[in-house]
Amino acid sequence: MKGLVIKNTGSWYQVKTDQHELFDCKIKGNLRLKDIRSTNPIAVGDFVEFTVIESNVGLISAIQDRKNYIIRRSSNLSKQSHILAANLDLVVLVITIKHPETSTIFIDRFIASAEAYNVPACIVINKTDLYSEEDMQYAEALKTLYESIDYPVFMLSAVLPDSLLNFKDFLKDKTILISGNSGVGKSTLINAILPESAAKTGEISSYHNKGTHTTTFSKLYQLENGAQLIDTPGIKGFGTIDMEEDEISHYFKEIFRTSKKCRFTNCTHVHEPDCAVLKAVENHQISLSRYQSYLSILSDFKSGKYR
Repeated sequence: MKGLVIKNTGSWYQVKTDQHELFDCKIKGNLRLKDIRSTNPIAVGDFVEFTVIESNVGLISAIQDRKNYIIRRSSNLSKQSHILAANLDLVVLVITIKHPETSTIFIDRFIASAEAYNVPACIVINKTDLYSEEDMQYAEALKTLYESIDYPVFMLSAVLPDSLLNFKDFLKDKTILISGNSGVGKSTLINAILPESAAKTGEISSYHNKGTHTTTFSKLYQLENGAQLIDTPGIKGFGTIDMEEDEISHYFKEIFRTSKKCRFTNCTHVHEPDCAVLKAVENHQISLSRYQSYLSILSDFKSGKYR
């Protein structure tokens, strides 16, 4: 049988078939022997093949080819990566100016990874109801910055329904990953845009709810406008992965565009003469915060350090 993975608890996967049947599945043993160096070889959004072994319980034997996925370096040092979600039309990064503050380095690492894996990205600045006039000015400046490099930005508050209308329209008919630091109000936002009944459907059955297991998991929700929303646990850091040193600048749109004017085709935009990127930073044509984020990822590559 075939189906879509709509929930991942770490060891069990909930799979929904085209007939809307739900199956609690584990991975068939030999699937793990394949060259998948990840903490989670299967992710929410994957289409899989599985065999039914008893009522509503199955074994996953294969993963269908992915359109794309978004990935971060895992904090589990025995593995290389952690796949957040697969087969996406959009990734939404929820950030906050305060309560807590999301760093621009985190933002840039996240959207650079989205670029690297061919996933369109947008940014939501949440909790606008809590911001002072000065905070709002900074939020507007961030909005202007990221829109200038072609990322849609929405300023809203999950507790103010009218502020969500344009954002909900933007999500229509897309499969979306929604992510962000812990504490940015992601869960509140998801609850605000979900139809009231959606969060109650598709829960993992009690079949495997025995013993101790993690209470954090990824899950897919169906919105009334045809969108499919994938929620993931909040993340503290975002370590990039699978980026070659000479490719890092490719994932910063404005740096890549400007680099075509550099004297050297292999310019690292750090110390070379006649570097168009350094000149653009100096002339405020490229944001200093974006350039510093680029240097941060470059430093990761040189040191092998996880951030």
